[in-house]
Amino acid sequence: MQEKEMSVIDHLDELRSRIIKVIVSFVLFLGIGLYFTKDIFHFLVRGLNEKLLALGPSDVLWIYFMIGGVFAIACSIPVIAYQLWAFVKPALHIKEQKTTMLYIPALFILFICGMAFGYYFIFPNVLAFLTEIGSELVTVTFTAERYFSFLFNLVIPFAFFFDLPVIILFLTSIGIITPAFLRKSRRFAYFILIIIGTTISPPDFVSDMMTSIPLLIIYECSIIVSTFAYRRRMKREQIVQDQQ
Repeated sequence: MQEKEMSVIDHLDELRSRIIKVIVSFVLFLGIGLYFTKDIFHFLVRGLNEKLLALGPSDVLWIYFMIGGVFAIACSIPVIAYQLWAFVKPALHIKEQKTTMLYIPALFILFICGMAFGYYFIFPNVLAFLTEIGSELVTVTFTAERYFSFLFNLVIPFAFFFDLPVIILFLTSIGIITPAFLRKSRRFAYFILIIIGTTISPPDFVSDMMTSIPLLIIYECSIIVSTFAYRRRMKREQIVQDQQ
């Protein structure tokens, strides 16, 4: 009993250590992001024809920390993935350890791809649509806070959802979920994803469809990779049983 308790304590200590490492890396990347905020800011507003408005000094501070925070989150993805992998590594077979190690760069690459998809496809189309229909009624101006809130509310969710197939692949590989479960949960998942899509997008049908449909496609891709991982795991387990 005491050994078991010590084992639990050791696991908690290790988990705390890895969480601290993630927090330290996030703070470090946040500092780097704050240093390059001006460059990132000019890149994100390069398509606007006029300067953004700031309603007070707090808006300027908000811009710095929002841009720096998003930069830190993106750069921290590999660190978070590695710390998670290292934490569960003892429970994995040697071959699984090597295979799941490849998920770390995949998570980062897909996260960046999701941000790029949201920024270069979803955001400009939705912004142009709303600006066009609004220009007939009112004079459209942008405050910095509203502009970046709108931008990140569209882009960041796609960055995380692009990582979903890799996460599903990992969970399937270690036996936590199965493709049958994902298929059975498809209706419920569709309902949740559509709610998320309509929540992060402006309240119009075109924007809702532009954000919801890619999320549903990502879920279907997750089922495909889960099926592939499940078949490999079943084949591996069958080989082990035959050897025994």
